[in-house]
Amino acid sequence: MGGVQVKRHTKGKRNRRRSHLALKTTYITTCPKCGRAVLPHHICAYCGVYNKREVIDVMAKLTKKEKKRRLKEEAAAKTPPEK
Repeated sequence: MGGVQVKRHTKGKRNRRRSHLALKTTYITTCPKCGRAVLPHHICAYCGVYNKREVIDVMAKLTKKEKKRRLKEEAAAKTPPEK
């Protein structure tokens, strides 16, 4: 059960309180290795690269099935499309 309001807040007081509730835009950069969207100052979850260096070996952490699929995707991305 909530408390009873003692004094009413003015519209200005209410709006000043709410001024910090606005959503901020997120800035997204691209990974230099794979070109996927990455938050700035974060490791790329797809290839494990940060600051143009491979920090995490992502392929070692994948299962055999996921590894095979990933290698197939990368091979398809490297070959030019046929006409």
